[in-house]
Amino acid sequence: MQRLQAAPDGPATRKMGAARRHVLVMGVSGCGKSTIGAMLAEALGLPFADADAFHPPENVERMSAGIPLTDADRWPWLDALGAWLAAEERGGIIACSALKRSYRDRLRGWVPGLAVVRLSGAPALIAARQGARAGHFMPPSLMASQFATLEPPGTDEEALALDIAAAPDAVAAEAARRLQV
Repeated sequence: MQRLQAAPDGPATRKMGAARRHVLVMGVSGCGKSTIGAMLAEALGLPFADADAFHPPENVERMSAGIPLTDADRWPWLDALGAWLAAEERGGIIACSALKRSYRDRLRGWVPGLAVVRLSGAPALIAARQGARAGHFMPPSLMASQFATLEPPGTDEEALALDIAAAPDAVAAEAARRLQV
């Protein structure tokens, strides 16, 4: 991961002097992206968006029916996310599964230098968290397809991996600390 430092007036910026900071909080459904992403955004003083809010109704209907999305389903959604990030003048944090490298590359097309926080955990823990959620359109039946699709960030991606076994506030605090190094 590229070294970062805290700016005198707020959020973390690159030592190279970039004025904006964009962070993707990624992982399979149920790993805590939305919760931890919102906490991280608050800690860094950046706006936050949950990728689920950007899905068109057709995508939500497919997932609600237990049908995994195709890449063709995802491209317009990822472009909407990238456009939101690019429009944020100070930077922003987005919670998005971004399971494939190509998805993260699509977002980087909008915001080069996108930092990635990958949340990972034991499948049993994630399944328990999914089972405890009420009213979410992503059914636990799609968890296996999420893990099968997952391509962890490569060594050439600005990324850090965090285990979700700890409490969400501790995971968010660790992410904030490591992003400000």
